Amino acid sequence: MREKLYQSMIELTNGKWTSYIIKGFAQSKLSKKMIPSYIKHFDITIQEISNNIEDFSTLHEFFIRNVTQESRPVVQLESAVVSPVDAKVEKFGTISIDGVFHVKGKSYTLQDMLGSEKLADAYLNGKYIVLYLSPAEYHRIHAPSDAKVLRQYILGSKSYPVNKWGLQYGKNTISGNYRLLTEIEMPNTKNCFFIKVGAMFVNSIELTNTSKDWYKGEEVGYFSFGSTVVMLFSEDSIEFAPTVQEGKFIRMGELVANML
Repeated sequence: MREKLYQSMIELTNGKWTSYIIKGFAQSKLSKKMIPSYIKHFDITIQEISNNIEDFSTLHEFFIRNVTQESRPVVQLESAVVSPVDAKVEKFGTISIDGVFHVKGKSYTLQDMLGSEKLADAYLNGKYIVLYLSPAEYHRIHAPSDAKVLRQYILGSKSYPVNKWGLQYGKNTISGNYRLLTEIEMPNTKNCFFIKVGAMFVNSIELTNTSKDWYKGEEVGYFSFGSTVVMLFSEDSIEFAPTVQEGKFIRMGELVANML
């Protein structure tokens, strides 16, 4: 009953006009006044922000803020796969031989996630990790390793919230949301699907790097709202670092896995 009620409420409010209103306000000069209370509410560390707070003219500008390079050192080990974002580790593990993985008690299939049975077959029995970005976090997206971009495409339209309630009660939250999918080849010649999932109301995922060659830690885009990143790894391609634990916060540049 709770799940159906939640889904109905989101369907009624998650539309083109509500998205337009929210985005319009966040990008308006009026929203600048909200920045101090936003910082206080989310307990944001301002010392790592690369600009002065007064320099941001809108809440949206603050939301997609840059941070200093010193505050996000990138692990330089050749075998390292690093976190592409600041986020909480929501779930990680092994994809089944049938192409299924689980988040918050819900089952997702590779075919639904990738929109292709052929692409899904390459990730059977591989690994996955789900990283959740709250509205408080740094929302720039970075390359998890040196890589060659093999393909990039968009699936989905509307977006459920990607917080714990959205993942638990939403309707196919990860595989149904608007998402930008990028398949990359890592230095060990194994593949990874790097999936940026849109959040409630605001589907905007902006690319800032259209190169076919990525370098570990460089910026490749940003989210315009709290969101989620899913990484899928082909079989025998990586081993998760022992420091990766469910519920643990991880910063961009920190070790997620080692390539095999």
